[in-house]
Amino acid sequence: MVLVFIRSVVIFIALLIFMRLMGKRQIGEMQPYELVVTLIIADLACIPMQDTSIPLAYGLVAILAVFLLHQIVCMIDLNFEKLKTVVSGSPNVVINKNGIDDTQLKKNNLDVSDLIESLRIEGYFSLDAVDYALYEAEGTFSALPKKDYQNLQTSLPVVIVDEGKFDEKNVALTQKNRAYYLDILKEHGCNNLKRVLVMTVDGNGRVYLQKKGEKYEVFTLDWQETLW
Repeated sequence: MVLVFIRSVVIFIALLIFMRLMGKRQIGEMQPYELVVTLIIADLACIPMQDTSIPLAYGLVAILAVFLLHQIVCMIDLNFEKLKTVVSGSPNVVINKNGIDDTQLKKNNLDVSDLIESLRIEGYFSLDAVDYALYEAEGTFSALPKKDYQNLQTSLPVVIVDEGKFDEKNVALTQKNRAYYLDILKEHGCNNLKRVLVMTVDGNGRVYLQKKGEKYEVFTLDWQETLW
């Protein structure tokens, strides 16, 4: 029991030293390779702590080897721009002046609902409340709002069509039906539901509509009263 305690203390001190040497970014927002290093080190640390038949030096050497590999990758990351993109990835702009870039979303294994969730977390409830939005290389989300974005989200928008499919729950919430929205789409040059990337509507009848591969448009439906 005492031996396990001593080995654990030694491993803890070694890990603390190595993590501090890896720099502050390792403790904060991690690049993909840094996450891999952290997970490997955690596994390597557990083995010599639990199994006293394994020499403690073996665990320390393995951790040191991973630390050295981390330093090499860091050097590549800092000094070789082309290799940095391969190792760490690059930011992807998913909203621009034309609206949602679904190609960039798919590159990151994301869909429109994921993007809407990220926007809501940042406090942007309307898709046209921001001029630009992007996912950083390490996965964090950033957005540049319009100057008057608060005036664009006076009521909560709900998704009516998401990548060619109706959200039946939200359609019912608006007290309308599919036929009503299909007519709206036809009026705006969309006869095929599959062409719709996203369509949202808020309680005031304000619609955000974007067809795949086209710039978004915003218009207001002639509703007699605010629904929510």
